[in-house]
Amino acid sequence: MKQRGLTIIELVVTIAVLALILALAMPSIGTWMDNTRIRNTTEALQNGLLAARTEAIRRNQNVSFFLVTLNDAGTMDNTCALSTESGSWVISVSSPAGKCASAPSTTDAPMIVDRRTVRDGGGGVKVTADNSMVTFNSFGRVVSAAGASLTQVEVTGVKDGTHYRNLRVNVTPSGAVRMCDPNVPSTATTDPRLCAAESR
Repeated sequence: MKQRGLTIIELVVTIAVLALILALAMPSIGTWMDNTRIRNTTEALQNGLLAARTEAIRRNQNVSFFLVTLNDAGTMDNTCALSTESGSWVISVSSPAGKCASAPSTTDAPMIVDRRTVRDGGGGVKVTADNSMVTFNSFGRVVSAAGASLTQVEVTGVKDGTHYRNLRVNVTPSGAVRMCDPNVPSTATTDPRLCAAESR
């Protein structure tokens, strides 16, 4: 009776074919993972902005959302400084610069409500904002400060020459917070991902 199985040659050919398929798929898998990190970071920023707005309404007082940079992007500590190029954030009543490790409190400055590091969303992204902070009032509206309020955050990949699904978060003066895709053409007026001009 003959026994069936793989010969050494068949095994080597099978492994070579699998290695070739894996090598061809790796760039796509890497870009997919980068796009997932971009989405996770953007959603974390959007959720933080919405949480700051909700807390301002709940407390009936001004509450701010701050973008902060850290010495170690995965650890919220007192090395933090306000930044327009970081995905780490703090929600507090006053500036958390140099006090990001403070415990959440309703009485002790900077009266931190919540905080997140960019690594919570996976890291490996580039964040660029037009300002490092935005303050919401008790009606959920942005407190007017000419040129001194965050209205837009761009989240992109870090590798040059790679086609990413970049995302953006817009904040309007009325306090609306919306995530959109800046790559959707302006002619696609029915596409919900469109970064349309927000009503002021």
